[in-house]
Amino acid sequence: MRRVSVDIGGTFTDCFLVWDGKYVAAKALTTYQNLAHGFNHALKNAYEELGLTLDEVMTGVDSVRYATTLGTNALIERKGPKIGLITTAGFESSVPISRGRGYGEGLSDRLKRDLPMGERPDPLIPIPMIVGVRERVSESGEILLAINEDDLREKIRHLVDRGAQGFVVSLLNSVINPENEIIVEEIIREEYPSHMLGAFPVILSHLVVGRKGEYARTSSSILDAFLHQEMYHGLSSLELNLRDQGYDKPMQVIHNSGGMAQLNSTDALQTIHSGPVAGIHASEHLAMEADLGNIICTDMGGTSFDIGLVVEGGVKFYDFNPVIDRWMVNIPMVHLVTLGAGGGSIAKYDRMSKTVQVGPESARSDPGPACYNKGGMKPTVTDADFILGYIRADRYAGGSIELSEKRALSAMKRNIGKKLGISEIDAAIMVKQKADNNMANGIAQELRTRGYEPRHFTMLAYGGNGALHGCGIANILHINKILVPPFSSIFSAVGAGNMDQMHFHETSLYLTLFDTYSQDMFDDYDRFNVMVADLEEAGKNDLMRQGLDPDMIEHRLELDMRYGNQLAETTVICPFPRMTSEDDILDLIELFSRDYGQRFGEGSQSPEAGIRVNTIRVASYVSLDKVHLKDILPTVADLKEGPEGGEKHPCYFPDIEGAVDTVFHTYEDLEFGTVIPAPAVVSSDSTTFLVEPGWQLEVGKYGAGWLRRLSTKCEEGA
Repeated sequence: MRRVSVDIGGTFTDCFLVWDGKYVAAKALTTYQNLAHGFNHALKNAYEELGLTLDEVMTGVDSVRYATTLGTNALIERKGPKIGLITTAGFESSVPISRGRGYGEGLSDRLKRDLPMGERPDPLIPIPMIVGVRERVSESGEILLAINEDDLREKIRHLVDRGAQGFVVSLLNSVINPENEIIVEEIIREEYPSHMLGAFPVILSHLVVGRKGEYARTSSSILDAFLHQEMYHGLSSLELNLRDQGYDKPMQVIHNSGGMAQLNSTDALQTIHSGPVAGIHASEHLAMEADLGNIICTDMGGTSFDIGLVVEGGVKFYDFNPVIDRWMVNIPMVHLVTLGAGGGSIAKYDRMSKTVQVGPESARSDPGPACYNKGGMKPTVTDADFILGYIRADRYAGGSIELSEKRALSAMKRNIGKKLGISEIDAAIMVKQKADNNMANGIAQELRTRGYEPRHFTMLAYGGNGALHGCGIANILHINKILVPPFSSIFSAVGAGNMDQMHFHETSLYLTLFDTYSQDMFDDYDRFNVMVADLEEAGKNDLMRQGLDPDMIEHRLELDMRYGNQLAETTVICPFPRMTSEDDILDLIELFSRDYGQRFGEGSQSPEAGIRVNTIRVASYVSLDKVHLKDILPTVADLKEGPEGGEKHPCYFPDIEGAVDTVFHTYEDLEFGTVIPAPAVVSSDSTTFLVEPGWQLEVGKYGAGWLRRLSTKCEEGA
């Protein structure tokens, strides 16, 4: 296996190179002016470690895969073109009204409880850029009113005159019959053909989303159109960079659904959060191989802190109506929670509460934390870690970044210490405690809202700062086991390398499995099976278009089910590929009932309301070779005492008065299974383990290790 996987983050670009059984991790600062520069630098660091040349790598690898936050950043910065929306006449206000409650989506829990203080997001498409055209398709797909072409051409020109640089076409019931949307695109192409300078991108909603739900479908299409230009230019430049370097295969892009596809089969919306999703995929793979049970995935990078959940058996959670930024969309996406808490998160004095706040603003890679000595003037979490002694200037990022203690102390004193009347050390401790509490609160909320207790989970701590703050977070949550996975600082890039090629296709319908009034069971098996076959065929065609062997293609059937007209839907993985008998329906109802009870409480099932299927979804995928990681963790038989002595430096810890002599080790000098007692710091070229008092580290392979609590007092008292 020869493979390059890249995760382009807000601060660092991570690279994972697999070459004939050898694994190499490398990092470089993200270069926003041209993402290819950061990629080239990270890749160079990787292949030089193996003694290879660029030409050998580019002509020899099987695939190059990208996970990126490019779309996420573009949305945060509102970097997008002016878009016009064409919808069915009479429904022009659907997006501005946003179901009457859309203004609460994407807000914090505090603001959801205090909506008068909440603010509506600035619309991506303002009201003057929305037009309605006379047409109508029934809920069954019958064309009740054909498009008035003269009216349509007038509306198109109206939007262009107002500055439209692209179009979203979202017509009523187009997922049932897309004919009118297709006609709109044809007329736009007639008015502004591709050979003219004024040609425009056109996004048809039925191609973005296959489910009913006019508002969410339209929002999905608007986001896709808004991000299209930024993603097209950003990813195209990366692909051209590969071509210039001799790589002649299609570039693969990671999707937030947990799969990947070629660039020409990727919508901009599918790349949102693709980097963190790759990390959750790697966690799922490791959990199954190492039999870890319930795990909470935590990715602490330079800009953000991402939380994911994988329960026993390696099952990860999906959102089928996720909220991206401030808008609900209805594309399948691996569930995750993102907090503005990373190594580059800026700490500041809060005048209202007279204490320290951390994040969500980030210093990113340019100018970066104050200690980077690149012009940053504000203290960050990394500056606090440096001041407290956890980071050694000669070991940070393999010595590639020269840290300035003077800059870090000055920023901490000027922005926090003076305002609170405390020393730089005390200010740094406050920053660390605040950051750890923010992350712990995010984890606790994510777990407890789903009915789980944090102490029953193993915490996976990865990202460049995961091993540094793992113990501090676990102390708050009463978690006793932390696994720092292999290649932890680039773990999302590892996950990108283990992705399968996969596409989701879905369709909305009104299908009653059990009618409570007539007491009838669904029996139109042919209708159901034809819809499933059509979705499988669409997925098969997507994968075959990318050059994959049709004999390798597999399918997974999922159904969104609910009781009667309830709004709460549960996704059930169907145990059969086709429906052939009443026994199949009874098995499906039993699965639904069990899943519903686990989610909402046993006894909450309501079969007397009837049982409906609202969406049929097919995941089509090809399983590809994986990097196996099951032997990276030590067993009890492997454990041995750590080396005696060692270089000692003073470090400062919360709730401990004064400096504590802390033993410093270099990870590469430690043997597999070595036990390092606290307090200790173990540093490598890419990450730092902080073994806080009350913990010990068991050294694994490839940068992995177990952090275990020595005392179970927290567990017993919890």
